[in-house]
Amino acid sequence: MKGKISVMMGTILGFIVAQMGGWSEGVAALVFFMVVDYVSGLMVAGVFHRSKKSKNGALESWAGWKGLCKKVVTLFLVCVAYRLDRVMGTTYLRDAVVITFCTNEVLSIIENAGLMGIPMPKVLRKAVDVLVEKGDTEE
Repeated sequence: MKGKISVMMGTILGFIVAQMGGWSEGVAALVFFMVVDYVSGLMVAGVFHRSKKSKNGALESWAGWKGLCKKVVTLFLVCVAYRLDRVMGTTYLRDAVVITFCTNEVLSIIENAGLMGIPMPKVLRKAVDVLVEKGDTEE
């Protein structure tokens, strides 16, 4: 049974990675940043009770579920960009999408660190504040 589950999971993950154009350093970095962002977000809410995603700043299962859904859709967008690259005969669209989302994840990690009270250089705080403000006005 364990072997069948391993084969099934390997097949599913292999299919997903193939739909993203393969496992590159960029995709590996994006997945790593997503995990760090999610875990640091859990720490902000669970330990520090300073989450901006819930009313009282604490852990909220719905907020966590929404965060996971956003991460999955981000990976879907990487797949879409790869397919567009294939259709157009280009090789840069997927990489541009991956870099954009990597940047977004890193900024979110920095924001989470700030919410934990970790001292941030002024230039980083300003960059995060500007991007958070910009995101708020676009929603």
